[in-house]
Amino acid sequence: MKRISLGITTALVSAVAFAAAGTAGAGAAPQPVNPLLAKSEALHAAAEQAGTISSALGLSGGERLVPRDVVRDADGTAHIRYDRTLGGLKVIGGDLVVAQKAGQVTGVTKASQASLAGLDTTAVTTARSDATLVVFALDHAPVLAWEQVTHSVKDDQTPSELHTFTDARTGQTLLSYDGVHDVEGTGQSTFSGTVALNTTQSGTTFQLKDPARGNQSVNNLNNTSGTGTLFTDADNKWGNGTYTDKATAGVDAAYGAAQTWDYYKNVHGRSGIKNNGVGALSKVHYGNNYSNAFWTDSCFCMTYGDGAQNRNPLTSIDVAAHEMSHGVTSATAGLVYSGESGGLNEATSDIFGSTTEFHAANAADAGDYLIGEKINIRGDGKPLRYMDKPSKDGRSLDYWSSSAGSVDVHYSSGIANHFFYLLSEGSGAKTINGVAYDSPTADNQPVTGISRAKAEKIWYRALTTKFTSSTKYAAARTGTLAAAADLYGASSPEYAAVNRAWAAVNVK
Repeated sequence: MKRISLGITTALVSAVAFAAAGTAGAGAAPQPVNPLLAKSEALHAAAEQAGTISSALGLSGGERLVPRDVVRDADGTAHIRYDRTLGGLKVIGGDLVVAQKAGQVTGVTKASQASLAGLDTTAVTTARSDATLVVFALDHAPVLAWEQVTHSVKDDQTPSELHTFTDARTGQTLLSYDGVHDVEGTGQSTFSGTVALNTTQSGTTFQLKDPARGNQSVNNLNNTSGTGTLFTDADNKWGNGTYTDKATAGVDAAYGAAQTWDYYKNVHGRSGIKNNGVGALSKVHYGNNYSNAFWTDSCFCMTYGDGAQNRNPLTSIDVAAHEMSHGVTSATAGLVYSGESGGLNEATSDIFGSTTEFHAANAADAGDYLIGEKINIRGDGKPLRYMDKPSKDGRSLDYWSSSAGSVDVHYSSGIANHFFYLLSEGSGAKTINGVAYDSPTADNQPVTGISRAKAEKIWYRALTTKFTSSTKYAAARTGTLAAAADLYGASSPEYAAVNRAWAAVNVK
């Protein structure tokens, strides 16, 4: 595209140095001593430039850009993720990513291409106490809409934060999705054996709070709901490896959170879920016989049930990483949890749940391309999902079709899961860490993998610099191709492999 000169100051370039996404021939940028302060400075600098960028992009006078995230490449390119408002109202589907280098815009990715010019934000004069007025532009001509958030508890004990958008003029329901994303010292864990834990000493008592990882902590709900109480211990030896000691599930949750933190830090240069050095809260022993786990943005926390008969906690490494990765997606692309974007949201959590498990290299829970294989959530000893052939679970999609957007997001995720497996390992029969796989392709043509190490870099870069709230499978293909070009070059074997892997799952 034509480059637009913005006259961006060097403040933004220096302020975003903490948030590296990795580029060709370059590793992650060094992390500062205080990532929370660095993130704040980067967002402040991005906010100062928002007006200039808004004008350069030709946005209407009533529009404002609000920075949400900033990622910087080693070559100085800054990827600034903005939410948008119009007349003070949040624009749903208005988010965009601006790539900027040396004072020039080098690329823009928008969730919606629709113009907001001429939309009267004062047309609705009656307020509602139960809803918030917004501009809705997600796969729809921009209209004023009411966003209502309904809090409830489902029959299976899962809490719900149902977001419903209705046209403020006609009352038509435009979109509905749930903001709660469910699946799902030393310590004796349920799934990972004896593990080392970083804890905090307070007087003569130890707390299950990790000072090395943003003070992320684990609370005991004691088979209720709410916030619970922080786990404490007198001798810093936690759990006994069985459900009879409630601290055992706490050990798994703490260990899974630590492994997830380390994965994102060591592989992607990301300091915590929001890349600000702050750890999340984990809560175990939720509800009664609750066979699920879930991430909640509003409390920045993850919650685990104890499963059937309160004897099978859902606290394995891949489940922990899956749930925390919903938070990463929320802090970056913000993929709406509905339709194809919802499937990509779920797949992102499955992908990074699997890669975190591989990165942990725990002999008791070796890395694999099976999701939830340890927790036995259905009582049949089978995994929740299979990445090499998603349809093995009886419901997930192996390949894209025009009906993919109408399928439950947990099953439409199979398309991207299958893509990621093929890109990493290739098609056909093989055995990895003792697990046999045999991945097919839609066109019956083979795929040669480029390695998980390269595939995970491509997916993360696409998530953090290319995807937006409205990204669907066709745009995910475009975004991952762009990410591969950034990392390895547009003429590289890696770029060609991304193209081939998408074709193999019928995304062309």
